[in-house]
Amino acid sequence: MKRKCMNMSKKTTPDGRILVVDDNKAILSALRLLLPAYFSEVTLLSSPNDLMHSMEVKRPEVVLLDMNFTAKVTTGNEGLFWLGEILKAYPDVPVVLFTAYSDVALAVDAIKRGAFDFIIKPFDNAKLVTTLQAALRLSRSRQEVKQLREIKNEIRSEGDMFWGESPKMKELRKIVQKVAKTDASILITGENGTGKDMLAGEIHRLSKRSGSSMVSVDVGSLPESLFESELFGHVRGAFTDAKADRAGKFEVASGGTLFLDEIGNIPLHLQTKLLTAIQTKSVTRVGSNVPVPVDIRLICATNRDISRMVADGQFREDLFFRINTIHLTLPPLRERMEDIVPLAELFMRKYAVKYGKDIRGIRDEAREELMQRPWQGNIRELQHVVEKAVILSEKGMLEVGDFFPEQQDRRGPGRRSKTAAQVLKESVRKGNVVTLDDMEKELIRVAMRQHDGNLTVVAQQLGITRQTLYNKLKKYGM
Repeated sequence: MKRKCMNMSKKTTPDGRILVVDDNKAILSALRLLLPAYFSEVTLLSSPNDLMHSMEVKRPEVVLLDMNFTAKVTTGNEGLFWLGEILKAYPDVPVVLFTAYSDVALAVDAIKRGAFDFIIKPFDNAKLVTTLQAALRLSRSRQEVKQLREIKNEIRSEGDMFWGESPKMKELRKIVQKVAKTDASILITGENGTGKDMLAGEIHRLSKRSGSSMVSVDVGSLPESLFESELFGHVRGAFTDAKADRAGKFEVASGGTLFLDEIGNIPLHLQTKLLTAIQTKSVTRVGSNVPVPVDIRLICATNRDISRMVADGQFREDLFFRINTIHLTLPPLRERMEDIVPLAELFMRKYAVKYGKDIRGIRDEAREELMQRPWQGNIRELQHVVEKAVILSEKGMLEVGDFFPEQQDRRGPGRRSKTAAQVLKESVRKGNVVTLDDMEKELIRVAMRQHDGNLTVVAQQLGITRQTLYNKLKKYGM
């Protein structure tokens, strides 16, 4: 075998378990001296007869396997047989093959069957160690992914999808039932709070990948400095806080579904990195140059108009086509009014159980009030309002005052405050002059009362920015 001086300055503390199977005693002797400097546990076998027993007892993280064991036999069939046995019983353990020059074509075929890599005899020490350590990193990555899948499913879930009875949702359901069973990439669009994550979860539940995890990532909230690490993972030492190898969301989701929420918020230069991972179906951890294959079904969501963003040069057209094989749009709650009360009752039952309340239903006046609301925050806002009502209620039926305490007229229970339009009409009837400022002030006052002073929601309802709303409140002394 060739001997070559290695750069010992980069050598780390021995770590990992390796099993070597080779009938060449000289090679085993050399590896007995070399490998303990890099692996904490080294098992050497001169025959594959005890291979599977050693796999069970020693639980190696990497296997270095010769391809021929019988004298004068050079077909490599023995190595292929034992490769198959290992991968059948221990599919997550990388197998590196030992091969002579004449066996290279055979070794390449073995890689197609699942081997990690091959080393040519006589071997170079540096090349051998580098390859084995790369195999160890892959083994650790697979172990980590497996553990993460067992520990948690990262999709946020509140239960099964609520479809309702509106025509738009019925039509959407038909489409979902057709596309869910495919692996087509799906883009879900809709306003904030419409339930895009719930729809993604339903698609995963109906898919062929439902037995595997669905991993959810709010990519819009990821700091640019952590984008690659979170999605693609990193190796130990890649940056200051990288204390250990870590699988990214793509690897964790491999075999299942990856849900990327708020994809419209990704900066252009990071869109390129995402596109590369999707196109190549592989990721390279930060600090590594070894690509890791991934098998995901991609679902993306946004509340932005990506078609317009593409036209304006804010979103890559090629990435848009990759994520947009199927485009689904969730309608806002104001366009599916027949679903408002059933949804409210669904949340009511959920929170009654959660908070131990004996609440049987919603009174008719409260139902009417719920139906009249614009629900700019959509289902999320409705859910919040119902939860608060359940907490505040002291009766068996939810009333208007439970949902909207500020709307209850001071002159008596069950009476609703007048709308801005009603107030202004009465003022005109009384002969008072109504200016544009009067109208604007009353609209703001009613919106502030409706949304309990939530400036963000009020601004959305009025179609102005939060800063503009703040300036107007100051102007009118509100």
